[in-house]
Amino acid sequence: MSVSSQEAGAAVKAAAPARTSKSKGRRAEAAWGYALVAPTGIGLLVFYLWPVLQTAYLSFTKTGPFGGAAEWIGLENYREMFSDPEVGTALLNTVEYTVLGLVGVPIAVVFAALLSRPGLRGVAIYRTFFFLPVVTTPVAVAMIWKWLYNGDFGIINYLLSLVGIEGPHWIADPATALYAMVVVGIWMGLGYNLVIFIAGIQSIPKHYYEAASLDGAGPIAQFFRITVPLLSPTIFFISVISVIGSLQLFDLVYVLMGGSSQSSRANPAFPSTETIVYLFYAKAFQTNDKGYGAAIAMLLLVIIVVLTAVQFRLQKKWVTYA
Repeated sequence: MSVSSQEAGAAVKAAAPARTSKSKGRRAEAAWGYALVAPTGIGLLVFYLWPVLQTAYLSFTKTGPFGGAAEWIGLENYREMFSDPEVGTALLNTVEYTVLGLVGVPIAVVFAALLSRPGLRGVAIYRTFFFLPVVTTPVAVAMIWKWLYNGDFGIINYLLSLVGIEGPHWIADPATALYAMVVVGIWMGLGYNLVIFIAGIQSIPKHYYEAASLDGAGPIAQFFRITVPLLSPTIFFISVISVIGSLQLFDLVYVLMGGSSQSSRANPAFPSTETIVYLFYAKAFQTNDKGYGAAIAMLLLVIIVVLTAVQFRLQKKWVTYA
């Protein structure tokens, strides 16, 4: 018994340094991990979390005269916001733009499938052409489209006149202004979506298509039964970021509708195109009511969070993870 106890004690003493060195190694590894993620974590705290907290605080205040000290007014900004018809109109315009903008997702999937076909000539040229709007500043794109949409001397109406059609004033007519912006938004985001979808299509194993061809499936059947189901995780990702980006629409409204508050509101189509972010900009920076603008920003944050959560909930029913 004494010999066994001595042997056990020796084994414990021998194992103790090993455990100590192993725990030190784990602590060192954890320290390196925290050090590597610290820059990103600090950046998120400083540039994302802190502005959100500051905006939430401002939403309960009213800015003093000439930008003076803010006064705490509680929920007054939120009461005013929920009774403001302009907020409801801007919110409906934003939702309509977002829903219509999702049409760009299936369009991008179709173009990505066409550009991924083997043996297609000039693929690099086509991809470059589609990606050009992505690397062009949104303001420059909006200015070009503003000229194209001009009802008096725009090239779109000129081309329509060649076939005997009198085009409308696209961005000055309440019936067409929002749809005109949707077209520009889809055109601007098509290149980015194409890059993501082409990468997703190229990651699909080729033997699926070979087996489908042997079974007699044509290109259209392969697209709907192989490409779309296996590309559904990528479609879900693009749908999420497209919704978030559409809800934050501002630059197209600012440039196409006239820019400053006076010139944009003089446009008869402005009420049908004003978005929630533009309303936030107008209240916070043009009328200097930063508290009310912050309340609008918090409303938009809640909407984005809720819609994103709903999308993640619904993706379980249609997204296929191979």
